[in-house]
Amino acid sequence: MTQQTVAKFGLGQIVRHRDAAFRGVVIDIDASYAGLPGETGEVAPDQPFYQVLAIGPEGGFIAYAAETALEHDPELSALTEEAETRWFTVDSHGRHAPRAHAIH
Repeated sequence: MTQQTVAKFGLGQIVRHRDAAFRGVVIDIDASYAGLPGETGEVAPDQPFYQVLAIGPEGGFIAYAAETALEHDPELSALTEEAETRWFTVDSHGRHAPRAHAIH
């Protein structure tokens, strides 16, 4: 029997990283680690991993983070319309993708 994993965060949700001091918006979700074997270190690879369009002092960047490293960001409950327009394309279903990546 296959175990199903339910992601804690959804596409378009604003999160912050517990240790790396960045916040951003979830743009993609993998049910488990999708990188090379052994690269997760002490982080369990059998949990959801998220691509987060993070916003830092130097601008935006894509981060790949384990679910256990992320938390809901109570300071930013939603994207402003200005931020959404600046960073994303949004399809007719409300799915967000960074302007540099196509929505799949």
